[in-house]
This record gives sequence, C-alpha cells and structure tokens, in this order.
Amino acid sequence: MILSNLTSHLKFPGIDRLGQDLAVEDVLPAVILLTFAVLMAAEVRLGWGGRANPSVRKSYRTNLSLFLFNDLLMSALSVSSLLILAERHTGGGLLAGVSNSWLRGLLALLLLDLVLYCWHWASHRLSWLWLFHKVHHSDRSMNVTTGFRLHFAEVLLTVLVKAGFIVITGVHAAQVLLSEALITLAVLFHHADVSFPGERRLGRLFVVPSLHRVHHSALRSEHDRNYGALFSFWDRLFGTLLEVRPAQIGLREVDALGFVETLKFGFTYAYGSTPLPLRLHSGQSLEPMIAEAAYFRAEKRGFMPGFEMFDWLAAEREIEERMNVGRINAGTARRTP
Repeated sequence: MILSNLTSHLKFPGIDRLGQDLAVEDVLPAVILLTFAVLMAAEVRLGWGGRANPSVRKSYRTNLSLFLFNDLLMSALSVSSLLILAERHTGGGLLAGVSNSWLRGLLALLLLDLVLYCWHWASHRLSWLWLFHKVHHSDRSMNVTTGFRLHFAEVLLTVLVKAGFIVITGVHAAQVLLSEALITLAVLFHHADVSFPGERRLGRLFVVPSLHRVHHSALRSEHDRNYGALFSFWDRLFGTLLEVRPAQIGLREVDALGFVETLKFGFTYAYGSTPLPLRLHSGQSLEPMIAEAAYFRAEKRGFMPGFEMFDWLAAEREIEERMNVGRINAGTARRTP
C-alpha cells in the first residue's frame, strides 16, 4: 500500500509504538483499509447510487485498478525517498520555534490541509494541472473508490508538493504522514456515496459527502467549488463554498472510462465533442460569441495547439455567468418601484 511504503522508514516521535509488538506505521495502513472496507460495504448494502448500474461497477473496477497501478509505480520509483530526503531538513523552517511535538503536529495538519486546498484550487485553474486532475473528475458516479481515481502524474506531483511542504515548514516527515493519514481517511469518507443525520451540521467544520458531491458536479460552475480535503472552513474563508445538490456527476463530454482509457485521458487536452451552444430566450445561438471569446483566449496563448476544448469551455462559462448576472440585475430592476 502507498502509505505503508511511505511510512516504512519513518519514526513517529513520542508515539513510536502503540504496544509491545505494534508500531504506528503498521497500524495506519490497516486503519485506512478497514475504513475503506466499511464505507464500501455501506454503499453496497444500503444501495445508494444504484450499485446495479454498469457504469458504477465500471467505476469500481477502474478506480481500484488505478490504485493498484499507482501503488506499484510509487514503489518502483522509490517515491518514499523524496520524503526521507525532505526529513533531513527538519529542525528549521516556519515551525522551528514550536517545541511541543503535539502542537507542531496540529499546526502541521492545519497547514498541510491548507496547502492541499491551494494545490487543489490550482489544479482547476491551471490547464497543465487540470490535464491530469480531470481524470479524478471523469468518474460518472461518486463513490468511496473515487478517492483513488488519480492519474500517476498527479500523484507524483503531489508528493513533490508535500516534500516541499516539509522543507519549508521544518515539520518532521512522520508528523506530515500522520496528518496525511487523517486526510486520507477524510478523502475516503467524503467521496463515499452515503448520507446520514447531522451531516449538514458536521459539514460546518469538516468536508462531508454532500459538500464534496458538489465538487464532482458535471457543471463547471459547481465543480470549481468546495476544494477542501479535511476542513470545510478553508472554502468558507476563501469564498469557494457551495451547498447545492448536483444534477449530474462527472464530466459532460466524457463517458465511463476503463483503466487504460483513463491513463490515456490524463494526457489528452481536447476531449469530447463541441458542447451544445447556449441560446438566448429568443432562440438565437450564442455560439458565434463563444467562438470569438475562445479565439481571443487562444490568441493570448499564441495559438498553442491542444487547448481548443479548454478555451471553448472557459469562454462558454464566462458568457453563461455574465448572462446569469444580467438576468439577476434585470429581475432586480423590475422589482424596484
């Protein structure tokens, strides 16, 4: 398992062992696997999301295949050495003045969650990061295995981000991995296709399934929200929180993908057919306006090939948002005496 590979060479100051023959680095992977099994059993037993749906079964197979592939690749490339290298830089950094290991661990958890929020936000805003991250959003059904639906290039880049985080903050690598274990449990939880009493109340502090389901909406205006991994207050603080019930999950232009198709999809800039054009209430198509806006975006980039679909979707979203603002303003003006 990935977490087991990363923890095998690390020590947890002050909490190295939970018992005479039980080490922390042995327990964390087991806890994560147990949590995954419980959530998956809840999905299957309670029947949320329609387990009989072929696309859902395909989602399970694809996501678990990606998890095993990424695990093997991470082991083959010895990615854990990046964190071991970063561990040598502990003792300095932003948190060097925090002597209490538990307080430093709490700060590490908060800061890591904030860094992952920013990294997630950037993965939606920068085309070269969205290239890989869109694999995660291509799942047509959101379930506990969707948390494993990551392109290997994004996994490698994320490890580099975490290694840089250790160097900058000076936090012990083991404390980061303990924080990462908690965040991993949160990721499995908020991807699960479950609902429970008190979910909305819990969502005031933590990311819950109903909040993250918005992030997997097929509408770009909705899936560009709710970036948090563990705590939901980052989205509240930065104004990216949205609480709605999405009508559709996945990417509108992408059908259910298999394992090999998903790997290829991570290297594909343009995908799907040209979206259906927006229309005014009069029935007049807005396609010429969208095409002009997309051309302007391509011109600013020097007409670099491979971004055609991204330019079109960004232009469509911009015009759609302006139309919505115009309708709201018009409605307000009509109600004003």
